Amino acid sequence: MGVRIQPSILAADFVNLEREVARLTRADQVHVDVMDNHFVPNLTFGPQMVERLQAVSPVPLDVHLMIDDPDRWAPGYAELGAFSVTFHAEAAADPVALARALRQRGSRAALALKPGTAVEPYLELLPEFDQVLVMTVEPGFGGQSFMPEVLPKLGALRAAAMRHGLDVWLQVDGGIAADTIEAAAAAGADTFVAGSAVFGAEDLDAAIAGLREAAERANGAADPASA
Repeated sequence: MGVRIQPSILAADFVNLEREVARLTRADQVHVDVMDNHFVPNLTFGPQMVERLQAVSPVPLDVHLMIDDPDRWAPGYAELGAFSVTFHAEAAADPVALARALRQRGSRAALALKPGTAVEPYLELLPEFDQVLVMTVEPGFGGQSFMPEVLPKLGALRAAAMRHGLDVWLQVDGGIAADTIEAAAAAGADTFVAGSAVFGAEDLDAAIAGLREAAERANGAADPASA
């Protein structure tokens, strides 16, 4: 099982975003949080910013939409060329139809679950998604504390993916750092969003490498095939 590290520009220097993104050459993707001040109590970027980031980023964009009415707005982000577009189960009227629309436009389709959202209603829908994001904090602000109580969702998702024979990426976002990434990886995550753990480091490449190594160790220990 591969490991992907996706630094979140929510923790970057907004005045110098092009410079900050250019430093992420060792990342797998760049995580871009789009917030509308309705679905979550914060306001960040919109399609114009995503379009400009798409033009300058050295790696693909993983766009996380924390917005109302993603059924209307999410396909536009796929049309901008985003590698992956994530929308929230709690906001989407028809998650399956939306996922299909994103795939038709060339993006990977990803479903996000807030900490209080049960995973069970979505387990049989996994073939419709390329990625599931399990939020390990309440969405809306960076710098929050990791919530280990949500990790059992990852085990349920991993078991369902194996049952369906799917290569679904399992992503975690919120409080991911050197002291939490191993627990998330051992629980089944393979894709990790990290903000201050990367941008707060003096050497971004070393920070990304350290997170990757920690996750790979935990994934190897948790994978029966590695025994």
